[in-house]
Amino acid sequence: MTENVNIRCFRTSRQGGRFCEIQPHVQPGREGGLPEMELTVHTQERRQCITGVGGSFTDATAYLLHQMSTEQRTHILEAYFGKSGADYSLTRTHMNSCDFSRHHYSYAPIEGDTSLQHFDIAPDRDYLIPTIQAAMSISASGFRVIASPWTAPPWMKDNQSWVGGRLLPKFRDTWAQFFVKYAQAYQEHGISIWGFTVVNEPHGNGENWESMHFTPDEMTQFVQHHLGPALEVQGLGHIKILGYDQNRDGLKEWVDVMFHTTESQRYFDGTAIHWYDSTCEVFPEALEHAHFAAPSKHLIQTEACCDAQVPVWREDDWYWRAEATDWGYTWREPEKKHLHPRYAPVHRYAQDIIGCLNHWVDGWIDWNMVLDRQGGPNWFKNWCTAPVIVDTASDEIYFTPLYDVMCHFSKFIRPGAIVLKSECSDHTLHAVAVETDANAYALVVFNPSSEPKSLRINGLGTIPPIELAAESLHTLTFTSENS
Repeated sequence: MTENVNIRCFRTSRQGGRFCEIQPHVQPGREGGLPEMELTVHTQERRQCITGVGGSFTDATAYLLHQMSTEQRTHILEAYFGKSGADYSLTRTHMNSCDFSRHHYSYAPIEGDTSLQHFDIAPDRDYLIPTIQAAMSISASGFRVIASPWTAPPWMKDNQSWVGGRLLPKFRDTWAQFFVKYAQAYQEHGISIWGFTVVNEPHGNGENWESMHFTPDEMTQFVQHHLGPALEVQGLGHIKILGYDQNRDGLKEWVDVMFHTTESQRYFDGTAIHWYDSTCEVFPEALEHAHFAAPSKHLIQTEACCDAQVPVWREDDWYWRAEATDWGYTWREPEKKHLHPRYAPVHRYAQDIIGCLNHWVDGWIDWNMVLDRQGGPNWFKNWCTAPVIVDTASDEIYFTPLYDVMCHFSKFIRPGAIVLKSECSDHTLHAVAVETDANAYALVVFNPSSEPKSLRINGLGTIPPIELAAESLHTLTFTSENS
């Protein structure tokens, strides 16, 4: 990069300012009055290529959007998928019902229908499919869709239940064809499926809502001998298959089996992960192990949210305070309780996305895009929060500060961007750097401390010190005048 660098800066701060553009440099008279730190970006040490950043289309989200006025529904979708909004590039949805559905359903409800003659995505036609289509019409850049089943229909399982149990071996081919039918049916509605995860949370979820258990070996055998070949034969081999799809703490066991041999990994395109093992820990060692087990394959965060939490309505500061708790705060084993302290939602999101990107994760997907003031609808009453909360009775929308956090990443860390190695002299600061184009870079920096700081950036040209407000998130873009 040449010495002349154009800089733009966008900031979200607890003290005020919701994703607004600011003058980033230390103001006159404050030089020397702020704690100083250095961030070095190594532009020659290129790491993973970004697949995307975004959120999830669920039955709950789609239903709520259709209870809002047309104007408000469009406003929300523009905020998520428009160029002036978050411009999401990577999304997820569920196959069959999940906890954030209003009731149980399957596309193959008739017991013994092994040929899937009666397969029908009718449950998705009223709300889910129209929502995805509306988002597609708004998105100028387009976005990828990952589909995940929570469970096969109960009649295919050994316990004949929506919750828990295992896929019966005699239905493995039928279940593989289920994925084929789903991809074909969605394509008929103009929706191309970019990827599948084999099942959501194969360890289960405490026998609470839709689930189906796999061991690492069972999942690998299913993909190698059933799902992969079924997609390939039907001309759908381009659809990515992501294994695992549960918490990072269990990654090593799974990737060691999935990628053990050339044959076992043939149809796997990568690994999917969740964040629920901790409200404070990224598990960098697990992420590093997963990457180096299969360096050429994807490592995608497919789900994250503030779980076990009823949303706080129109109180921005709550999202900056360490008052939220999760499932593990109450239910985790005593020896692992330390992984679930009270946390500030903004801090958790910012630190986690930055930590993931710095440890080889190439995609990061939030959970529900929209929920109501209770944190649903959810048939199990497993309340959670989302970046956007709505009151359908009054047709009101609350864009929480979590929405701003997602914008800081999704708008600037686009598909094809390359993560760069970076180092900071202050371990309390969280930062990730990416190359967005030739001689163009983006840097997301989170200062969680209660005092402002001065940041000197090395490696991107001659740049005056940047002022980081207390408890603030900054996205900076850097371009050469000659680029």
